[in-house]
Amino acid sequence: MTILLVMPSGTPTLTAPDVHCVLDPARAQTLLHPLRLRIVEEAREATSATEIAARLDLPRQKVNYHVRALADAGFLQPAGQRTKRNMVEKRWVASARSWVLAPQLLGGLGVGRHRFEDAFSAGALLSLLARAQAELAGVTEAARDEDLHLATLSLSADFRFASPLQRAAFTQGLQVALAEVIAQHTEPFDPADGEPHGRPFRLVLGCYPVIQTSAPPALVSRPGPPR
Repeated sequence: MTILLVMPSGTPTLTAPDVHCVLDPARAQTLLHPLRLRIVEEAREATSATEIAARLDLPRQKVNYHVRALADAGFLQPAGQRTKRNMVEKRWVASARSWVLAPQLLGGLGVGRHRFEDAFSAGALLSLLARAQAELAGVTEAARDEDLHLATLSLSADFRFASPLQRAAFTQGLQVALAEVIAQHTEPFDPADGEPHGRPFRLVLGCYPVIQTSAPPALVSRPGPPR
């Protein structure tokens, strides 16, 4: 079993400046143009429109047009200039290493807006993940505007279940352990109570089968509630 744990006091693989959330539909449309995606990838290190055009074997004027659009939308930022052959070239660099398209972009069609009664369904897990992504995208951008650091935690583990019985026992044990940890180390929170004492947090926990190319995916066995 391998476990990846990222805590505020540690060194995360992606820090706040490395991930930007796209909340605006117009910005998302700007980024999702196939050529513009290529341009942003080419601009992970400081470069110019001329250099990108040469690497992509495209006319400089065409690339320069898309570079300006990406810069106007905030996906590229100035990285100085360089004189080459008596010409001054503007250099650009991507404003983040990675981007996340927030579920809010789908409006009422987003899966995170729906509730699923079956907690063991894939739809319920997708809904929880979409809700978490939407909320985290919003709070991340708000924290960036205020130059604040977010206290977050990420936990990931890879393992195998030898049988459905073992999977059911794991589910039951995890539910009990989680309830105990929450009871011992947190305070109850109800939005209806008004202003809470302390900062509210949300914990989302999910487990799903992964697809491996060397073996058929374990998708036929539906994990039901522990019996």
